Amino acid sequence: MTRVAVATAFGGPEVVRIVDEALVKPSAGQVLVEVKAIGVNPIDYKLYSGAFGSDESTLPRHLGSEASGVVLEVGNSATGPAGPISVGDEVIVSGAQGAYAEKLLVPADAVLPKPESLSWEEAAGLLLVAGTAYDTLAVTNVSEGDTVLVHGAAGGVGSVVVQLAKAKGARVIGTAREVNHDDLRALGAEPVEYGDGLLGRVKNLAPDGVDVAIDTVGTDEAVDVSLALVVDKRRFVTIAAFERAGKDGFQSVGGGNPESAERRKKARLDLVKSAGAGDFGVTIAKRFSLDETAKAHEELKAEHPRGKFVLIP
Repeated sequence: MTRVAVATAFGGPEVVRIVDEALVKPSAGQVLVEVKAIGVNPIDYKLYSGAFGSDESTLPRHLGSEASGVVLEVGNSATGPAGPISVGDEVIVSGAQGAYAEKLLVPADAVLPKPESLSWEEAAGLLLVAGTAYDTLAVTNVSEGDTVLVHGAAGGVGSVVVQLAKAKGARVIGTAREVNHDDLRALGAEPVEYGDGLLGRVKNLAPDGVDVAIDTVGTDEAVDVSLALVVDKRRFVTIAAFERAGKDGFQSVGGGNPESAERRKKARLDLVKSAGAGDFGVTIAKRFSLDETAKAHEELKAEHPRGKFVLIP
């Protein structure tokens, strides 16, 4: 048996329950993982909120898509992106279904080696934000010498965007609450407060405009300021303002886009190796037990400390 978190109805975090489920042996191409830590993401609670539909045939909905742990059992031909998988391997699970669990049966293709340098928590919270960040930089072709405006630069995705863009030799201006400005400076970004007057504050820092804008928050302010600053709309991308992207003709990634999914999948190994080498990292803001899943979601929906939330089974 394994304990798992599921949404038993559509609504808020109050619909989340912890239940016992039977385990089955891995079949060919599958891996059973003992979970050590689980990444918590806004999409996890949005999927049962009703925002994407409320088909009751999908209930109970198993939650979570990323985790880290130790391989307990392997099926025949269990080969992941880095090669054959063995019992005892320390791994990162990415793109799984039902990762909020003590034990998790997944396709071998979802399993990557965990670098020793990463903690269980860092590994569990790595690939969703890193893959999204990588995707935004790829479609906007960020390169050395670019000035990049990052909206929500202190957030989970935004902070990785900052680090990856700096590694490419770009100048980064990042919007954030003042309480996070020192953290952004430590990452090499030039922080700016969002809110009324944002356009003027960015122009003061970059009087010649910016080459690229990356929006991780989806507000009209972020979109309007970016449209006023970026000449080439192909170099403005959002991960949240999909309606505005369609209306105003700039780029979006994620949201079920198959090209985005493929780019992120191909980048997984390189991103894990890069994180393991210390080229970039994720900040862990708070840890919760599996029993506290609903509490974690409630706090994630509100203003919260910078960094990722993780569950510990």
